[in-house]
Amino acid sequence: MYGKGIRARRGRIFGAALAAAVVSGLGAPGPAHADTFIPLPGGSITRQLADGTTLTVRITGESAKISPSMGDTPVHRTVWTTAVASVDLDGPSASNATVKVSPGYVVGCQVDISGLNNGTSGGVTITPSQIGSNPNNPFAGISPTQSLSEGITLGPGQATARLLLDIEKPDDYGQESHKRYNKATGPHASVSWTDEEFEVNGCGGYAQARSFVAAEVDTTTFIGNLVLFGEPFSMG
Repeated sequence: MYGKGIRARRGRIFGAALAAAVVSGLGAPGPAHADTFIPLPGGSITRQLADGTTLTVRITGESAKISPSMGDTPVHRTVWTTAVASVDLDGPSASNATVKVSPGYVVGCQVDISGLNNGTSGGVTITPSQIGSNPNNPFAGISPTQSLSEGITLGPGQATARLLLDIEKPDDYGQESHKRYNKATGPHASVSWTDEEFEVNGCGGYAQARSFVAAEVDTTTFIGNLVLFGEPFSMG
């Protein structure tokens, strides 16, 4: 069947649920603030792999909803995100290649993250299975164990990226393992998510975020990598 995808669902894909912010104390509550809905354009990128196969990575149906802190403090935000990340192959290796797709979000506090560029890794490791292992890539220092479900704490001038998926499944020996990507045999693989929530704490100034999709194509003769960044959006 064409089209092998996975849908991220809180409590099933994430290893732990997001922590909810709890505000306690006496006194009148702060003024109410409406959530901000941000429609986003998504994007796509296409590259030709070594054997002539065409690899296309897309982000579609993307949006974000930003909620300020219930305590009316500027250092907390809650974000709900929705999108579909997909990878498509066309050409000699399209039907038998292994496709891995791993989406996530880059978040920055008082730092411009719009300069991250789409493209192939070109010798820099930006792959679903090895993200964060190369100190020269845009995701430097990002542990594969970090996920959006853990929440994000940032100070001024800091940026980080978090992976969306944490898929639990037994390995070949029956032990629990965690995969940070959806894996399928070509020509198509996808991940979709709706109102996936994460929290950003500690940033008292301008905060910005953007989605990304890291794709890896494995064949018997080569491995190809491609990364797509979505449009940056303000969290206030």
